[in-house]
Amino acid sequence: MTVTLPSPDSTLKIGTRGSPLALAQAYETRRRLMAAFDLPEAAFAIVVITTSGDNAQLIAKDKPLKELGGKGLFTKEIEEAMLAGSIDIAVHSMKDMPVLQPDGLLLDTYLPREDTRDAFVSPNHASLADLPEGATVGTSSLRRRAQLLNYRNDLNVVEFRGNVQTRLKKLSDNVADCTFLAMAGLNRLEMSHVATSAIEPEDMLPAVAQGAIGIERRAEDMNTAAMLEAIHDTPTGQRLAAERSFLAALDGSCETPIAALAELDGNTLRLRGEVLRPDGSESLSDDQLAPIEDGAELGKTMAAQLLERGGPGFFDWR
Repeated sequence: MTVTLPSPDSTLKIGTRGSPLALAQAYETRRRLMAAFDLPEAAFAIVVITTSGDNAQLIAKDKPLKELGGKGLFTKEIEEAMLAGSIDIAVHSMKDMPVLQPDGLLLDTYLPREDTRDAFVSPNHASLADLPEGATVGTSSLRRRAQLLNYRNDLNVVEFRGNVQTRLKKLSDNVADCTFLAMAGLNRLEMSHVATSAIEPEDMLPAVAQGAIGIERRAEDMNTAAMLEAIHDTPTGQRLAAERSFLAALDGSCETPIAALAELDGNTLRLRGEVLRPDGSESLSDDQLAPIEDGAELGKTMAAQLLERGGPGFFDWR
C-alpha cells in the first residue's frame, strides 16, 4: 500500500507519559521513524498525557500497585486519547502493559529490546549478597519483593513508588538501604552509572517483557500500521510472544509475582519462567526450549505445567 507520511502541517501524534524515561522512549520511537522515512522532527508531535499512575499523592502513599488500581493506572488515559483520535500512537514500557488491550487498539510493534536485567542500587553495599541482616529494601514490584524474600527472608521490604528520579531521591533520603531499577531504563536515560551492579537472570529472573518498548495503535489505522512495520523488531516480538503468553495463561496481574525471560539462539527459543507466592515462601520455576515459531505455545504449556505442579493451594492468591 502507498503510505501517507506525516509532515509539519499534518503531524503524527505520539502519546506518552511525562516521566523522563517515558519521554526518552517516545523520542527513541520518533528518531527511528524519522530515520526510516527520512522525515524531519517537525513531522511528529510528542503529546504528554498525565495518567492516574502519575498522581503525586498516590506515589507519595507508597502503596502496592494492586491497591491503587493495577497496571491500567499507567495506560487508561493514554488509550482513551487514542480511541478519541487525539493521538495516533502510544509508546509504552512493555513490562507495564496488561496482556489484553481495549477493543479497537493493537499492540504489535516493538523496538529492539534493551538489557533485561535488574539493577541493584545502593550507596553503601556492593551487591544483594552484601546486605546486612535485616536490611531495608525499597521496591514497588511484587515480583522483586517475592524474589527477595524467597532468597533472604530476613530482609525488610518496603514500598518504593515513583519514577527513577523519585526512587533515587528516596534512597538518598535513607528511606531504604537499597533499591532495584531496570537496567534498560537506566541505559535509556544515560544513567547506567547509577547501578551498583547488574543482577544476572540466574539470580533474579526479570519481569515479563522487561527492557522492551511497545507501540500501540488503532486497529483500523492501516496507514500507521504500515509506518510502524518499518521499525518493528521481529526478534523482540518473538521473545515477547512467549513471555506474554506465559503471563496470560497464568492470569498474570499486579497481584501475581511472575517472572519470565525468552532468549533466541539460532532457530531455538529458550524460555525461563517463575511464579512465587507474594510472601516469597515458595517458588516454582521451569526452563524449556522450543522452535521460535512455537514460542507462544511454549509459554502456555509452561504455565499449565507450573499450575499443575503448584496444585490448588499454591495459586490461592489468583
